Amino acid sequence: MNKQPEKALLNLEEFCSYLGIGKTKARELLKDPSSTYTFKIGNRYYANKRRLDQWLDRYSGN
Repeated sequence: MNKQPEKALLNLEEFCSYLGIGKTKARELLKDPSSTYTFKIGNRYYANKRRLDQWLDRYSGN
């Protein structure tokens, strides 16, 4: 069994799937200048999964 390592960056589609949100809201969150989990490469935005999980924990009250 070939197990893939967990991805460090989530693209737009993966971000949407991970949070269960649509692309419009996802783009809004990723482009927010105060975002602590956004990573931009060229013209594309990615979510740093580790930082995203920390943000989710902080804002979900866990």
